[in-house]
Amino acid sequence: MRVRDFDHITITVKDLDRTMRFYHEVLDLPVVSFTKDLLTVQLGHQKLVFRQLGKDYDPNIPVPTPGASALCITDKDSLTYTKEHLANYGVPVVKGPVEVKGSNGPMRAIWILDPDKNLIEIKESKQTKSFN
Repeated sequence: MRVRDFDHITITVKDLDRTMRFYHEVLDLPVVSFTKDLLTVQLGHQKLVFRQLGKDYDPNIPVPTPGASALCITDKDSLTYTKEHLANYGVPVVKGPVEVKGSNGPMRAIWILDPDKNLIEIKESKQTKSFN
């Protein structure tokens, strides 16, 4: 096999409307599709797919559990700006900023929770823009 990338990640959530507002409005991710059972947003060259808890799909996720996911994203804005942006939406930073090792070297990161308590690590890209 020559696997080199992933297409999407699926996350189980309780409320797709609330999830859509968070990922689209707060994190500014474009909505690819939105139905009563599934939400898909674009994240770079990949997608995040959100599955409504209690809906069956083929193949079924063995133990669908909201709040059991953790993901890490990179942000082109400064963490200072990002923290201010999140505060405007009432989203608290649960940890950080701290220095971390990213896949391409040292970075600074903060952590937040989405509406289902999935953990989101936001790493500051080395090429940041600041609006301050």
